[in-house]
Amino acid sequence: MNGNYSADKIQVLEGLEPVRTRPGMYIGSTGQRGLHHLIYEIVDNSIDEAINGFADQIDITINKDLSVEVIDNGRGMPTDIHPQQGISAVEVIHTVLHAGGKFDNEEYKVSGGLHGVGAAVVNALSTKMVVEVYRENKVHSVEFSRGKTIRPLEVVGETDKEGTRTIFWPDEGIFDTLEYDHKILENRFREMSFLNKGIRINFTDLYNEKKHSFHYEGGIAEFVRYINKNKTALHEKVIYGEHLKDGVVVELALQYSDSYNENIHTFANNINTQEGGTHLSGFRAALTRVINEYGRKNNYIKESEENLQGEDVREGLTAIISVKVPQPQFEGQTKTKLGNSEIRGIADSVSSEILSNFLMEEPQEARMIMEKCIQSSKARIAARKARDLTRRKGLLDGFSLPGKLFDCEEKDPTLSEIFLVEGDSAGGTAKLGRDRRHQAILPLRGKILNVEKANFSRALSSKEIRDMVTAFGVGIGDEFDLEKLRYHKIVIMTDADVDGAHIRTLLLTFFYRYLTPLIENGHIYLAQPPLYSVKSGKKMEYAYTDDELQELLDKMGAGSQIQRYKGLGEMNAEQLWTTTMDPENRIFIRVKIEDAIEADQVFTTLMGDQVEPRRQFIQEHAEGVINLDV
Repeated sequence: MNGNYSADKIQVLEGLEPVRTRPGMYIGSTGQRGLHHLIYEIVDNSIDEAINGFADQIDITINKDLSVEVIDNGRGMPTDIHPQQGISAVEVIHTVLHAGGKFDNEEYKVSGGLHGVGAAVVNALSTKMVVEVYRENKVHSVEFSRGKTIRPLEVVGETDKEGTRTIFWPDEGIFDTLEYDHKILENRFREMSFLNKGIRINFTDLYNEKKHSFHYEGGIAEFVRYINKNKTALHEKVIYGEHLKDGVVVELALQYSDSYNENIHTFANNINTQEGGTHLSGFRAALTRVINEYGRKNNYIKESEENLQGEDVREGLTAIISVKVPQPQFEGQTKTKLGNSEIRGIADSVSSEILSNFLMEEPQEARMIMEKCIQSSKARIAARKARDLTRRKGLLDGFSLPGKLFDCEEKDPTLSEIFLVEGDSAGGTAKLGRDRRHQAILPLRGKILNVEKANFSRALSSKEIRDMVTAFGVGIGDEFDLEKLRYHKIVIMTDADVDGAHIRTLLLTFFYRYLTPLIENGHIYLAQPPLYSVKSGKKMEYAYTDDELQELLDKMGAGSQIQRYKGLGEMNAEQLWTTTMDPENRIFIRVKIEDAIEADQVFTTLMGDQVEPRRQFIQEHAEGVINLDV
């Protein structure tokens, strides 16, 4: 025991020092996601002004020097002296954690930025921050740096405007990168505009020379149309309604398409509740109950037939459920699950009313919806029979592993990995090159079924898909169990050519549509085999990009022998191990879902039935087409 551990060893961090010492605790990471979080914190304050009826326009600008400017036309932050702190309220908001106007439910009935740390955290993690408040015909200005006030609030001019302007320069000493991902920000601001109908959000990115203006009077009804733009809708009208019940605003929009996938997104106070919660469970209960009641009342479901199940009524459904809650309680791994128990009943009641009214008022569209749900039920029953048959044959029970699987010796899933390899030739090379203690090989014959164009029953009939599901051990559909996963790394290892990219995309489509938790929990990886080998005398090195090839040629000389690998089978077992499978040297890309709505649209566009959107997408992304799926 260390006898020197005493009171003087206890470090006390004052003001905003804790934020600078442990930024990850406040913004998640110091990578690009954390950098984006700074913008969201400031924009959320402006959105809260808009939600509560005080603003209708937000201008967001990324400047060429990578500073960020946010302007709204709200009321302007309070500028008077705070009674307890003895400094202006603007300074309190930006220098004291857990200070803001969102805790008493008087100034803000509803708020997304409920943590009360937003502006102060952005200040702490910026080398410079200037805030201007336009209020009571005066321009007030204050300047901060790294959490401290550099220039106190002062009046610097007159104005007839109202609102707040914030500009900040993120601290390059804190963040790994100061470059923003334009597409992620564009999607987020579009989403904010959909969720708050009537608000105009102007996004100008001077660094990337791009500009957007988002304004949707139709709100989430337009959001549903946007998500379904490359799908074939079953009914023209989007089912939409908004009701205030017990102080909670529930807004619902939904539309069925001819796809096989459920696509439901939920929000609470503009926060994307990716893990769902009580508003989702309330909606789901209402949807299943109302469609069954309508089906029986109108003789779509016969007395002798069983009720439709939840999965039947959700196939092909795109829905947005947005609630505005005075006191939200967030739970879950990433605090993106709504926990308020009272919201379940409210969402159920409001959803029931909206759905029932639509089905009664639109009998033709109701008929198309009922036929879709009943067809889905028949497919589910057929899939169950197919699954039972394959189980009786021992193909999906986990005890009869695929015959072509070269399994590893290790039984601990956390130490095991499986490589999905195209073709028997590459599979044989991988088998010889692997570390058989930890690495399993599953060769796949040809291109697997495109599940974007197939229902669950047909997907199960595919031998390649059954082999993967059996090898992984997790099951599929309502029998999926992540705890039974046999390998914690599932690695897609395909050729570095167009065919390889297509197979990779087919596999990712299957994982995204049917085994989503494997992606969400970080179990899916893409191997990156080299594109070239460069040999000079007895020395051989490998290049994974054209730029790396040029660097090697500059280093090794122009007389070197260059080989362009068209496939994994062109490498011998030792080369494949050294370049692509050896944990000491290999390059893996972990597959993540940054934006579920964007991901859904990409898979629909690339793998769906409509040709024109796919052609446009490929033209727009022609330079990076080989890496579309990464």
